[in-house]
Amino acid sequence: MEKATFAAGCFWGVEARFQQLPGVIATAVGYEGGLLASPTYQEVCTDRTGHAEAVEIDFDPSKISYQQLLDEFFALHDPTQLNRQGPDWGTQYRSVVFYRSPEQEKAAKETIARLTAEKRFSKPVVTKVVPAETFWRAEDYHQKYLEKRGAVSCHI
Repeated sequence: MEKATFAAGCFWGVEARFQQLPGVIATAVGYEGGLLASPTYQEVCTDRTGHAEAVEIDFDPSKISYQQLLDEFFALHDPTQLNRQGPDWGTQYRSVVFYRSPEQEKAAKETIARLTAEKRFSKPVVTKVVPAETFWRAEDYHQKYLEKRGAVSCHI
């Protein structure tokens, strides 16, 4: 079992997409990359804590590779939008790969370089690749939010 953490805008839709993938064992939504310990949703939404809405993924690398997770990550959002996705804006909606090993860091940076070389997007990729630190699990009502409401996706 391995872990991966990504931020790609509102965490509800991001979690819903990842939990559908074979080999993804568990997902959790939360906050990463900020300065405040144990932040709440209300605090993160002020855009003053430095946290991004993120999804932590437990996956079985014998069933799905980290590269496949990266490919899904870059397909499910617009990595050229700085601090926003769709109608959501603020640093909490930024695009980030929080890597947990040198191999994850290398894969993320190589993927961005490949997408850039292929001119996959009309604008530069602004996704940050930074070390994972503390993942603060979001409040229970955010976990599996769309699933609890019978929805399969949101605006992403």
